[in-house]
Amino acid sequence: MSANPVVKFRGNPLLSSPRGFRTQDQFAQALAHERRRCERSGNFLLLALLHLDRLPHSGLQSPVEAVIAAACSTLRDTDACGWHRQGATLGLIFTDLTEGSREIAPSKIHERLTSVLGAVLPAEAVAGLRIHYHLYPTDIALMVDGDPALDPNTAGPCGSTTYRIVKRGADIACSLFALLLCLPLFLGIAALIKLTSEGPVFFRQKRVGQGGKPFVFLKFRSMFVNNDSAIHKEYMQRMIAGQKVAYEDGTATGLYKIANDPRVTRLGAILRRTSIDELPQLINVLKGEMSLIGPRPPLPYEVERYSPWHRRRLIEARPGITGLWQVNGRSRTSFDEMVRMDLQYVLHWSLWQDFKILLKTPLAVFSGSGAC
Repeated sequence: MSANPVVKFRGNPLLSSPRGFRTQDQFAQALAHERRRCERSGNFLLLALLHLDRLPHSGLQSPVEAVIAAACSTLRDTDACGWHRQGATLGLIFTDLTEGSREIAPSKIHERLTSVLGAVLPAEAVAGLRIHYHLYPTDIALMVDGDPALDPNTAGPCGSTTYRIVKRGADIACSLFALLLCLPLFLGIAALIKLTSEGPVFFRQKRVGQGGKPFVFLKFRSMFVNNDSAIHKEYMQRMIAGQKVAYEDGTATGLYKIANDPRVTRLGAILRRTSIDELPQLINVLKGEMSLIGPRPPLPYEVERYSPWHRRRLIEARPGITGLWQVNGRSRTSFDEMVRMDLQYVLHWSLWQDFKILLKTPLAVFSGSGAC
């Protein structure tokens, strides 16, 4: 790796033409695509945003067009430009930047941009132009809630208003009906938990929801109180890293599951094997913290070990009680396979897919195959 890497530019006049300049939706798709490439390649991108809605008057007949043409001339063939916010904010995506140029890329690109803009705008207009830079991935962008500038709505089904309305309406109706239907079961399980072990009926745990927003995750308590979570933390860290996990007593069996876990009560083992301990999450669904169907909500220490592409499962959809992974693989799959199933669900979401997952869930639960 060079000690003094240089960011090089090569002008491409086609990018300033209508054919190369992207609309807001097209630019959002290009940005999402480039983010995924960064997550896989280990390189990074720089998003430059030029805010043109308050472009100072410069005496030019078409100052916006002049700025767009000049700014796009700094791009290489592999870069992209378009409207980050239609008619107001110009976006430039500088792709495939290496780790060695991470520190100097923003200053080099800013120097190049201000130079070309200075050729078409008066100095005071260039000085008044607002330009913001966003690196991805960075320590900040790797946080689940990330950088809003790097998370524009895409054209996928989960980004649509129709999806949000239909999904939320179904969640409210189904969770409310299920809670009323299961009320006698709730009362019976609560009584058994209090009779068989000391502690509260519900197990409350901090989980990470959509966009990195934390919430209190509810389950029927299946473990003894004041137990040590170190065994699960170590287990999940190894699973996320793709390592084979096997303890001396042979207790590790698969993703999220530790067989013969000494922390689990006898009643809890039954509740976990049948997934009845998950029923209180209907309350999370009713409150809007979860959905009936979606990726499972992780613990904060799991998210700390995520690769950038793993975090997309928390950005794209609200976490769910059941999902594609639960009915197709559960704890028999690797962590990466689980994430791919979650992303596949998001990419191909439909009401019919949700209906099929709901139909398959009882069979997966009662068979106990891979239950966790």
